Amino acid sequence: MDITLLASLAVIHLVALMSPGPDFAIVVKMAAQQTRLTAMYCALGIAVAILVHTLLSLMGISVMIQQSPLAYVVVQLIGSGYLAWMGFGALMSAINTIKLKRQPAQVVTTQCDNVAKMSSFKGFKIGLYTNLLNPKALIFFITLFTVLITPQVGNSTKIAAAVLLFSLSFVWFGLLALVLSKPRIQQKLLAANSIIDLLVGIIFITVAVTIASNIISNM
Repeated sequence: MDITLLASLAVIHLVALMSPGPDFAIVVKMAAQQTRLTAMYCALGIAVAILVHTLLSLMGISVMIQQSPLAYVVVQLIGSGYLAWMGFGALMSAINTIKLKRQPAQVVTTQCDNVAKMSSFKGFKIGLYTNLLNPKALIFFITLFTVLITPQVGNSTKIAAAVLLFSLSFVWFGLLALVLSKPRIQQKLLAANSIIDLLVGIIFITVAVTIASNIISNM
């Protein structure tokens, strides 16, 4: 087992995990607006998606998708469409929250109490799709494994790499969900709901537009 290679993968992956993006944004949104369990399941969904990306890259399927112009465009279109849809939903939520705050306090309290909470499974699906359908994640893992995982790397190291990346992903986003869903912190985040939704919407739509622009420029 190549410990040096695994350490390099761990450092690069941790830097990527901590960088602001759709994954980070969706966990913050879930931790702020949903239950702790739902936020944790969202983190698990992201980690499972990263495991899928890892396995696809190790098996060479991701490279095959990238090398097929039609398949790659389809994957990018589906991914950008999903991110744009999620971003639009977050922006609409921000607008509705701002409108709600302009109403009498009693009306605001009543309507906030009636906000439906997501199930844990839905939180898992949102986390899973947010990472799995993000073409930028696909490109990241293709690049990472093309450079570091050469044909000479043994199967034990590949298996260890898959377990390592999954574990780091779940630990990072799980801790983020745990910390941000603490009652005191969540209460402060709830007060900034509209700002969180606005930022999430901007991040998702910006990524979607960037992907769409790349598709158009490459045609």
